Amino acid sequence: MDFFKHNKIYDFVKMSNYGIVLSLILFIGSLILFVKPGFTLGVDFAGGTIIQIQYSKEAPLADIRQKLESVEDFKGAQVSEFGSPQEILIRLATATSSVNQDIGEEVTNLLKDTGDFQIRRVDIVGPKVGDELREKGILALTLAIISIMAYVAYRYEWRFALASILALIHDVVIAAGAVVLFDVDLSLEVIAALLTLIGYSINDTIIIFDRIRETIGMRASNNLKEVVNEALSATLSRTMLTSLTVFFVVLTLYLFGGEIIKGFSLPMLIGSIVGSYSSIFVASKLVMILGFDLEKYHKKLVDQERKALEKKKMREMYERGRV
Repeated sequence: MDFFKHNKIYDFVKMSNYGIVLSLILFIGSLILFVKPGFTLGVDFAGGTIIQIQYSKEAPLADIRQKLESVEDFKGAQVSEFGSPQEILIRLATATSSVNQDIGEEVTNLLKDTGDFQIRRVDIVGPKVGDELREKGILALTLAIISIMAYVAYRYEWRFALASILALIHDVVIAAGAVVLFDVDLSLEVIAALLTLIGYSINDTIIIFDRIRETIGMRASNNLKEVVNEALSATLSRTMLTSLTVFFVVLTLYLFGGEIIKGFSLPMLIGSIVGSYSSIFVASKLVMILGFDLEKYHKKLVDQERKALEKKKMREMYERGRV
């Protein structure tokens, strides 16, 4: 299926000038958000207790807070709506290990006069486990980026490799900035979304770079702008199909998956948009900014072909006993 004409060449390089400016604004804005207000650590990383409760009618938040404050173990608990007025989330800063009986039963007995409800979820994470999860989450992101850097550096000319890594970091930072902007807790779901985004984004970029490299081999032109525009125009239908498929799937998760999955769906939703846009308007433009010389690259290809022919000729002469 093709949305765009095969013979139509779009001037993506010209549009990329605006794309780079927009990317800088979004990237710097995301870095500022990392500092202030910063990430809100979820229970996975900060440790503590989360209790999710669903009422049959609108939850009486004031009564719930009052009853929780009357018990020493629950003092300082944060009570907030969770997706709807009937559903609430109770957060405790520490794991309630001092409670002798099951915490779900304790909360049920404490709030039994506030209405008809059921406990949907109880998560308890100690501070030591939270620290370990945080370290492993950061390590997973770091190793993923380093592995991709090694692969791309091996496969491509260094300017292409550097451009793809910069575009990848750009996508992850902006998606993480959206997590802060929309006040989503930093949790294992967010880390999983960012790891997924890394794979999605680099795949999009590599496909476009492969097409650019093929176009370079087929065209004798030394005009890099023409080559990039032709390659991007040729892959535009494929990029749009892939991007829209991912976008609508993640949008469905975001709209109908509920609050519990927003830690995954929100960064993926933002990342699917930014990843596709950066593959077209940022990564290829960075290759040009980094000074990729098409004429020198053509000479390098010619030298490689000449050396390959010489090796082949020497091998044939050796096999015939002439060397």
